Amino acid sequence: MPFLGQDWRSPGQNWTKTEEGWKKTTADEKNNNVSVESLCKAEEEECFNKENLLISLSYDMAAKKRKKDQMNNNTKVPYFHREKWIYVHKGSTKERHGYCTLGEAFNRLDFCSAIKDTRRFNYVVRLLELIAKSKLPSLSGVAQKNYMNILERVVQKVLDDQQNVRPIKELLQMLYFSLCGLVQDMGKSVLVGNINTWLHRMENILQWLLQLENIQIKRPTSTGMSLTDLPVSLQLNIMQRLTDGRDLVSLGQVCPELGPLTEDRLLWKRLCQYHFTDRQIRKRLMVSDKGQLEWKKMYFKLSRCYPHREEYIDTLHFCTHCHILFWKDTNHPCTANNPDSCTMALSPQGFINLFNF
Repeated sequence: MPFLGQDWRSPGQNWTKTEEGWKKTTADEKNNNVSVESLCKAEEEECFNKENLLISLSYDMAAKKRKKDQMNNNTKVPYFHREKWIYVHKGSTKERHGYCTLGEAFNRLDFCSAIKDTRRFNYVVRLLELIAKSKLPSLSGVAQKNYMNILERVVQKVLDDQQNVRPIKELLQMLYFSLCGLVQDMGKSVLVGNINTWLHRMENILQWLLQLENIQIKRPTSTGMSLTDLPVSLQLNIMQRLTDGRDLVSLGQVCPELGPLTEDRLLWKRLCQYHFTDRQIRKRLMVSDKGQLEWKKMYFKLSRCYPHREEYIDTLHFCTHCHILFWKDTNHPCTANNPDSCTMALSPQGFINLFNF
C-alpha cells in the first residue's frame, strides 16, 4: 500500500523562538522579515562560499591527479606487502570467498627483502626465471609491475656486489625473448597495460644487459693468502664445492695456474653424479681413444638433455594442515599438534604448481 503524505523532499517547517515560546513561521512571513541589506549580504556570502568551494575542489582534483600521475610514472614504487606468510585457499567457503592466485602470492610475500638475503637469492632468481618462461601473462597488472621492480633490484644488487652475473644475464635474455613473443600478441589479453609501457620495459632490460656486459670485476686489495697459495689437496677440495661446470671453466680461464686442476676427471665425475642419475649417465656415455670416460664432455652433453639438480639453503615452506605459505625462518599460526610433521619445503617449480588450479 503506498504511503500518502507530505513529500519527503520538501524543505520542512521553520520555527522561530519568541518570548511566548517557539512559533512556526511560513516562507512568506520569513521573506517579509528579511531586509534588503541582509538579503544582499546573504547573496554575497553564498557567492563567496561557492567560489571557495570551487577553488578547493579544483585544488583537490589537481592534487589527486598529480598523485596518480606520480604513482603511474614512478615504476620504482613497489606495490607489495611485506608479509612473512599468506593463506593459500583454492576455493570459496563460508568463511573465505575467492581464492589465492600466483600474482597475489607474488605481491604479498616479502620477495623484496628475500633478494637481500644470500640464502634466498638463488631461490628468488629461479622463481623469476620460471615466471618469465610461461607464467608472466597469468599475473595481474600490479604483479607484473612488481615483477619488474624486483628484477631491477636484483640487477642493482648484482652490479653492486659483482656476483652472480651469469645467471642474471641468462634471466634477462630469457625474459626479453619471452616479451618479444608476447608483445606481438598484444590485444589478445596476454599482457596487462599499454604496449608502449612494455616496450619501455624491454628497453630497460637491454640497458641492464649492457651494464652487466660492461661490468668490471675489481680485484681484492687484500695482501693475504690467495687460492693459489694453498696446497693442491685444499684447492681440489674447494673446487668440489662448485656445482656448476661453467664456474670450473671460468676459474681455469681466469687463473692459468689452476687450469690443470680444473681438468681433473674426478671433479667432473662428481659433478655428473651430483646432478644426474646413473640411468641418465649410462645413456650418454662418451669414451676417449684411450678407453677412458670423458666426464667433462659428458657433463655438458647431459646438461643439454636433462635439468640440473636444484638445492637451496632457504626456501618457502607450505603447511598442509593450515594451508599457509611461509619462509623457513619465520613462524606461522599453525594449529596442529606437531607443526613440523605437516610442513614441506617447496622448490621454485613447486611454488608455481601450487597455484595451478
